[in-house]
Amino acid sequence: MLLYGDTTRLEATHPKRMAMARALRQAWSRPSGLARHTALVGALIEAGELAQGVADAAFAAEGHDALAPSETAIMALLLRLAGAVRASWESGFLQLASWPAAELATVLASALPEAIHTRQAEGFAFYALYPEAYLNAAAALPAEPRRVRVIGLRSIGTVLAPMVAAALGTAACWTLRPTGHPFQRRLDLAPALRAAILADPAARFALVDEGPGLSGSSFAAGLDLLEGTGIPAARIHLLPGHAGPPGGQASPTLRARWPGLQRHPARFDDLLHSPRAEHRLGRWAADLLGVAEAPLQDLSGGAWRAARGLPHAQWPPIHPYMERRKFLLRAEGGSWRLKFAGLGRAATARLRRAQLLHVAGFTPEPVGLCHGFLVERHIEDAVLPVPAALPRDRLVERLGRYLGFRARHFPAPAAAGASLDSLWQMARHNASMVLGEAEARPLDALRPAIPGLERQRRPVWTDNRMHVWEWLLRPGGGLLKTDALDHADAHDLVGCQDIAWDIVGARVEWSLSPAEAESLRAIVAQEAGVAPLPVLIAFLTPCYLAFQMGYYSMAADASVCPQDKARAAAAAHCYEARLRSVLSSSLCATALWYPA
Repeated sequence: MLLYGDTTRLEATHPKRMAMARALRQAWSRPSGLARHTALVGALIEAGELAQGVADAAFAAEGHDALAPSETAIMALLLRLAGAVRASWESGFLQLASWPAAELATVLASALPEAIHTRQAEGFAFYALYPEAYLNAAAALPAEPRRVRVIGLRSIGTVLAPMVAAALGTAACWTLRPTGHPFQRRLDLAPALRAAILADPAARFALVDEGPGLSGSSFAAGLDLLEGTGIPAARIHLLPGHAGPPGGQASPTLRARWPGLQRHPARFDDLLHSPRAEHRLGRWAADLLGVAEAPLQDLSGGAWRAARGLPHAQWPPIHPYMERRKFLLRAEGGSWRLKFAGLGRAATARLRRAQLLHVAGFTPEPVGLCHGFLVERHIEDAVLPVPAALPRDRLVERLGRYLGFRARHFPAPAAAGASLDSLWQMARHNASMVLGEAEARPLDALRPAIPGLERQRRPVWTDNRMHVWEWLLRPGGGLLKTDALDHADAHDLVGCQDIAWDIVGARVEWSLSPAEAESLRAIVAQEAGVAPLPVLIAFLTPCYLAFQMGYYSMAADASVCPQDKARAAAAAHCYEARLRSVLSSSLCATALWYPA
């Protein structure tokens, strides 16, 4: 199934370099405390993005990783920044390292390419992967830390490897780009770089990444590189982002070897239970909420369903690995929901969207950010809505006003989401896999319309989760939207789309009749000031269904709990049936907008 996306951005290097310098100056200008520490981590991530883009540009030019002066200069700066984060963290956010004047000046004076392709580090954006956790992981390595040579696997390794090196007190740190098929990665090094990495015949090696993912092939590529030159496994240490094994696409060889490898996971849960109170999420939130009255309640991985008091028979399906980490905290007489919103600049943008949506009356009240988590008020007396019990005209009006508000107030650049051709390719692939080639072939009739539709598409920060269980019903009958901030910036291929995508989602998820669907479109047009195109809604209908079918098929594969596996499989079958119905109709706008 096609589901995931790999977001890259083409950025002019000079503005990117200046933005990094500003982030550094802002971090060093703050008073001591968690906010300054958060700014330091954000500056480190900004510098890591620059380093990744520059290194990948050199790789593209040379066909392999090499010892380039520009990369060496940026790595020196990253090591200083990682040391600053370490000093702040270990001092309880009180100490600030000296200003990296020489390293920054060298980077600002370095000859860099005019433009670079940068990649969003999924762990920092979506999965509550904290650079500080790698300080703890590195502390578990054996003695003689200065003889450890650190290899970060790009992209995220440009930040994580310097953190490990800072913890060990070594400058022997490089990043390498795994290439090739996603499930069969390899590493390509220039002879001089290979010699530099292997210069100490008695050294130990630390391979650093956020995985393992579906295949663990990036770690496998690092192992192949080192063991292929005679390094015994006993001198290789893996620092992954979690303690689990590679996923179902891992090679039999790696699956067999994994349990015997030396692994030191950098888990967020270790921070939750840190022996130092200032390193725990509950303490981070204290400045916003006051003293906690009870321990954090973990709502992640579908646990929010029980917290809402739903009986098991009414639990909606979930994808356990695509949910953000979230917690419930009771403090100062109130209840608060803490959801991971990302490290770095993305979290600030999400807070701003949360504030606008709340002021407009669509979402719960946001309180602020605390080192990667967005804090909002938990609505105790709200329940999940039952569509059949809601007045349909009021429901359609609420959905329309919400989507119209997003369309008017949250414009997005075209590059922030998948193109219509990418969505079509996803739909064609997923439909062919599940329905078979013959039943998927009617989608071919849609492709000629893509260029014309693309010119008329107006990308916005769409909601992308219009499912019934993503809403709350207040006692007075009002509907509030939850998780309304970041599904258009998730680890999937959809991203920001025309508001027509959410209109299709509302139509499907709330089982709107043709008349209700047309009323919804009219309300969105009135609120947004621009009418969503019926032909675009028609085009996106099979794309939406094919994406949801793939999402819940993969959720079923990923679920360990038998009940959640069954719920996800049932949801996938429902979307499959809807998609089959659409594709069996005549592929014209009317047939797609009003499928049988």
